[in-house]
Amino acid sequence: MKPSHGLRGKTGVLILLMVVFGPLGDVLLGKGMKPIGAIPSWSPTAFAHLFTRAFSSALIWCGIGSLLLFLLAHLLVLSWADYSFVQPASATSYLVVALLGVLWLGEAVSPMRWTGVLTICLGVVLVGGTPPRTTAQG
Repeated sequence: MKPSHGLRGKTGVLILLMVVFGPLGDVLLGKGMKPIGAIPSWSPTAFAHLFTRAFSSALIWCGIGSLLLFLLAHLLVLSWADYSFVQPASATSYLVVALLGVLWLGEAVSPMRWTGVLTICLGVVLVGGTPPRTTAQG
């Protein structure tokens, strides 16, 4: 089956949205939870306090919104592209995670981690050279 240019283009756009919104949502949730802190006990009162604080945080809501956009893009792209294409192609998000960690969270990413991220990105380039859909549309 020969993929059309339109299929590759719309698949690329949605994977790009996944690569941006997934890690961004995760980082926003993480950054929003840091000031809230760990739950002190497993009591219902402690859980209620945690949820109240978490869901009153703008960062948490931005993270949830970002992850909902990721989910929408993921659902749409899986409606026409092969999962065996989408999942590896979206692994570029590991690069976005590392960059957000360094630039926004102030984390130190070791050369070994960068090597791993770049190796994953090389795999994404290889997968990206294959057709997004190999099955008949049904």
